[in-house]
Amino acid sequence: MFTDIEQQTIDISWFFTDGNKIAFVASGGSKLPVSVAKSKGNLEKLFSYFDQLPGNKKIIINPDLKKTIKSNVDEWYLSSFTEMAEKGLFAYDRTDFSRFAASNYHLVASPVDPLKFNQLPFDVQHILAESKYNGELESLLDISLID
Repeated sequence: MFTDIEQQTIDISWFFTDGNKIAFVASGGSKLPVSVAKSKGNLEKLFSYFDQLPGNKKIIINPDLKKTIKSNVDEWYLSSFTEMAEKGLFAYDRTDFSRFAASNYHLVASPVDPLKFNQLPFDVQHILAESKYNGELESLLDISLID
């Protein structure tokens, strides 16, 4: 389990699905959904699985990214997001850093040909299904909609 202190002080990479597509998220020290925070082991399994996937898919950087965030959008900032998008995942970052419990995230990069939930091994599907987003993956998300 991730404590509130860990969540506030670590940029935790986590994953969710809308039942069809898969998303990667950098928490930026924000509160995690309960389904993610409850098991470090499950998160490690997901990260290990997605990390080993080949990263050869074409991607699109969010064209509105510079309007959404105030910081510099450079290769260093984009690197982990583009790496996951190249594996077929939609990549999101935290938008609101002013409050720990803020649940707003923005799309950084997306795959042209997304990896599909039904293409995943059953054990990965089982863990990922615990963090299901009740809506469409869009440019801006409210992760409070995750079960």
